[in-house]
Amino acid sequence: MKRILSLAILLVFTIKSLSQNIPSDSITTFYLIRHAEKDRSDSNNKNPHLTDIGKARAQHWNNILKHVKFDAVYSTDYFRTRETALPTANSNKLGITLYNPNELHIETFKKDNLGKHVLIVGHSNTTPALVNKIIGKNEYDDINDSNNGNLYIVTISNDVISHMVLEINNQ
Repeated sequence: MKRILSLAILLVFTIKSLSQNIPSDSITTFYLIRHAEKDRSDSNNKNPHLTDIGKARAQHWNNILKHVKFDAVYSTDYFRTRETALPTANSNKLGITLYNPNELHIETFKKDNLGKHVLIVGHSNTTPALVNKIIGKNEYDDINDSNNGNLYIVTISNDVISHMVLEINNQ
């Protein structure tokens, strides 16, 4: 895991060094994750909270992303997504902005977040779909329901878009 994380950090610094002549306010980086493990004890509950393991993963995401100074944190309006976003939002002294993936106008969203570092917490289907909208192509499939450890990183510098997914499933 440390090797993958080191590679991701190296990629971010490489992108920054290659873009030295580009004003930093025109570089946007989106970090997208699925919510952590939810309580599945009541199959009728459409809005469950995180389990203890999920709460630990939410804190783990905060630790993994501790060197990123976020400008915004977005979450869908569910307990599990807000609870996943909360440790990172708190560490960055930010509130959580709620979004509806079905009503999100992607070009406006990108424009509103120009030059920012943004964390977005969604679901197994909405997270990869949002990545696909941001990058403008259908690259990523839905996340397997047992996987709560994908980290998608999308960087936009002017009109150049780079993207990758890291699988971080160990806590």
